[in-house]
Amino acid sequence: MTTFPVYRPRRLRASENVRRMVRETTLAASDLIYPLFVVHGENSRREIPSMPGQYQWSVDLLPEEVEEIAALGIPAVILFGVPTKKDVVGSESFATEGIVQKAISTIKQAVPDLVVITDVCLCQYTSHGRCGLIKGSIPGGSEFTEQPGSGGLQDGSILNDETLDTLGAVAISHAEAGADMVAPSGMMDGMVSVRRQALDRVGYGHVGILSYAAKYASSFYGPFRDAAQSSPAFGDRRCHQMDPSNAREALREVAMDIGEGADIIMVKPALPYPDIIRQVRDQFGYPVAAYSVSGEFSMIKAASERGWIDERAATLEALTSIKRAGADLIVTYSAKDAARWFQEAE
Repeated sequence: MTTFPVYRPRRLRASENVRRMVRETTLAASDLIYPLFVVHGENSRREIPSMPGQYQWSVDLLPEEVEEIAALGIPAVILFGVPTKKDVVGSESFATEGIVQKAISTIKQAVPDLVVITDVCLCQYTSHGRCGLIKGSIPGGSEFTEQPGSGGLQDGSILNDETLDTLGAVAISHAEAGADMVAPSGMMDGMVSVRRQALDRVGYGHVGILSYAAKYASSFYGPFRDAAQSSPAFGDRRCHQMDPSNAREALREVAMDIGEGADIIMVKPALPYPDIIRQVRDQFGYPVAAYSVSGEFSMIKAASERGWIDERAATLEALTSIKRAGADLIVTYSAKDAARWFQEAE
């Protein structure tokens, strides 16, 4: 007769209620942040082909959408603007009547308690699709031209410090429109400090900063760039986004952003970087967000549409893994679906 040890793990897997009682990681709608893409125009709800079920929304349709989001128990949205006109300096990013500024005001009128977070980067607004001002195209200068070469900044290179001034103006314009939190995502050195100082200087010390502290140069961003129409016209983003091979560097980035005044730290993407989420969670006593990016969402959607996997089971397993890795908050395009599934399970 086989002798088993006294401890038998299967005792705690015998029924659903027992499994619920000893579950170590729980996922709820309150953990989720839902991204919204907003565009100019009226009565426009355009589905994003590479992200099934996701849309570009005109501002007039936002009230009904955010009321549904709030009713599902999702506490926050993060906004990405898609302007009609773009230029070399991204002028609409800080315009009073810019697309995101209009969206913030509309959402706050419709659902005042919904937390509105705004992405702060220039890539959606610039004609060249880069995340900052370009050498050779700053105000008063000439149009940029790509001049490949090494050593020193060539025309077409991103100017870090000049970009910071513009991004500070973007953050102020979002705060004036009613944003609760701004989310610097361009991975410019000093991006948190400049925004914090800019907001404090004009009386918006209550506006928080969710920093994309560890944002990797990932291959999982493709569908997002379709949605936000933000693909770079030349070059790539490896000069400012992190090398996927690096972990210790992520911790330095996080420490720097906390020192500059970040309130919440974000790791992006989520699924390929659970080790980074865990290290950030263990080393720093700050809230940790993780961005489950467009490629993660679209992979599950595509596989489920072909019948290869169960969408609900795979989505919830993926989100739970991100929470288990240490994320307090998850930015995800599946937030509405997940929240509905939670309600159905009650």
